[in-house]
Amino acid sequence: MDSFHGFGLAAPLNAALAKLGYARPTPIQAQAIPPLMKGRDLVGIAQTGTGKTAAFALPILHRLVTDRRPAPRSGARVLVLSPTRELASQIAQSFRDLSDGLGLKIAVVFGGVPHGAQIRALQAGLDVLVATPGRLLDHLDAGVARLGAVEFLVLDEVDQMLDLGFIKPIRRIVRELPKRRQNLFFSATMPTDIRALAGELLHDPIEVSVTPAAKPADRVEHSVVLIEAAKKRDLLVELFNDSELTRVIVFTRTKHGADRVARALDEAGVNASAIHGNKSQGQRERALAAFRGGETRALVATDIAARGIDIDGVSHVVNFELPEVAEAYVHRIGRTARAGNAGQAISLCDHEERDLLRAIERLTRLNLPKTDRRGAAGPRPAPLVRKAASAAAPAPQPKRSFHAPHQARGGRPVASEPGHRPGFRTGPARLGREVKGRR
Repeated sequence: MDSFHGFGLAAPLNAALAKLGYARPTPIQAQAIPPLMKGRDLVGIAQTGTGKTAAFALPILHRLVTDRRPAPRSGARVLVLSPTRELASQIAQSFRDLSDGLGLKIAVVFGGVPHGAQIRALQAGLDVLVATPGRLLDHLDAGVARLGAVEFLVLDEVDQMLDLGFIKPIRRIVRELPKRRQNLFFSATMPTDIRALAGELLHDPIEVSVTPAAKPADRVEHSVVLIEAAKKRDLLVELFNDSELTRVIVFTRTKHGADRVARALDEAGVNASAIHGNKSQGQRERALAAFRGGETRALVATDIAARGIDIDGVSHVVNFELPEVAEAYVHRIGRTARAGNAGQAISLCDHEERDLLRAIERLTRLNLPKTDRRGAAGPRPAPLVRKAASAAAPAPQPKRSFHAPHQARGGRPVASEPGHRPGFRTGPARLGREVKGRR
């Protein structure tokens, strides 16, 4: 379909699409919107960045607009479940953008923030509620939320919700819903356990798929650097000598690892911040805002953020550590090469991670190009950059002394600028010894 007008959407929605600059439906929208407009349950297999939020939001908003009724007190007409706070916020914002001026009540509920504002929004009644399962269960247990009037249930990024252990909360929430409702089920992959869950929750669903399971995002250039684990930090700093790394997401396996990597980059003069489950909501929002605004060049994240970050212009994704689950590689690199842009994915692989690398190659059916930076070809030690004192804070006055001024590090002044080193490029010829035919 060449335009949104062929779907029969309400006029205010077409006007909102034109205002947002949406001219032509994406493949998932073209396949999903017609059956959803007819009230069918649906299973959608699509990666993030394909436009699937609008694919389910537009038919739902069409129904809300054409069948106006009061929002149910302490409940909602539409319930969207999402695995992470960031993704929940983005989904709610998409609903707001597409329904601008229609006066619909839309709220998002997630953990890490006080309950008060969420309780007030629920008590007033909502048209659309976007929630993470854990916090929604808190409100259900407290008697604040009632879900008996839900007409639409959307489960987004189901595979990640199951990875995070939300299967029991989802089943508990579904027990609170009316039997008669329209169900929408979206996932980037569809393994057996997820297909079984779809069989439990959906009635005679139509299935649409715009990409094979575990297919990496198009227009991503992949590369792997073989490196000793102890030298990964130095190599990561060397990577940032390349000015083409303008907006970079660096992935680690653990929360503490994310903090350590962000601190190491910051100490080397690369503005960086970390985002993971131990951060408060305010910290996470500030980190994302600084990254979007270009104040920080690197955002260091754990896998919980792999599908919750939707930021345009991410030039590179760096896997500082390979993921334990191969599917996570696909979701990580999906943060770059969005909206038709190109991107690069660089993975640092030590000896202990070779099995993880082989699992990724089997899953993606790719033979990832490898470059050997071990041994003598390894990076130089990363410099320690002394940051300039804040202009707001006056420099402390030195004490008067009859002795010669003390010099840092055994009499040697601390270097504020690293020595010249060749820039790190992602092409194999610039990385070091290219590994041919190795798996």
